Amino acid sequence: MKTIQWSFSSLKDFIGCPKRYQEVKVLKNFEQKFNEAAHYGNKVHEALEKYVKDSVELPANYQIFKGWVDALIALPGQKITEHRMALNFNRQPCTWAAKDMWVRGIADLLIIDGDHARIIDYKTGSERYPEPNQLKLMALLVFAHYPEVQKIDAALMFILKNVIIDESYTREDSNKLWDVFALDLERLSLAYENNSWPANPSALCRFCPVNTCQFHKE
Repeated sequence: MKTIQWSFSSLKDFIGCPKRYQEVKVLKNFEQKFNEAAHYGNKVHEALEKYVKDSVELPANYQIFKGWVDALIALPGQKITEHRMALNFNRQPCTWAAKDMWVRGIADLLIIDGDHARIIDYKTGSERYPEPNQLKLMALLVFAHYPEVQKIDAALMFILKNVIIDESYTREDSNKLWDVFALDLERLSLAYENNSWPANPSALCRFCPVNTCQFHKE
């Protein structure tokens, strides 16, 4: 069977609704819709990347984020923006588009300072339902790609809400961090193996692009 390829967001999509995942990710019968909030988030990420990487001044409407980012720039270490990392099934580093790519993710900002690293994920949405497992996966990618790193401080920065959700990991935590994803990955593997993709109706159905589903709502 073909190696399953996943990311934090795609695994989240599968758990949210296997039927939607199949139609969008596997069969590619539909494209995921992006709302205005998602477009805004992408624009903010792009502006912050240019500010950190190339010292391009933030647009006037994004100046409210300057204090956050200046504090990160002031930290010691190499700053790497929108950093792509991927692993194969053996959890070894590979290229982003490698044929044997198994899992991948993008760090909004990665700071490498010797054996210590920081992972920052900017969030422009609500802080009500944070997802720190995203940080766990990014930490695993960093540990694999940077063997010198022994400790990682990671944070979800809700820059519109002035809220930070942070976690810290050591290299010795790696097995426990992988265990966090084991059950969901087993479910995903079984879905492919059995070609079983049940719908999971919820209030989010009204945002779903799969208009052929019996639970679709306009």
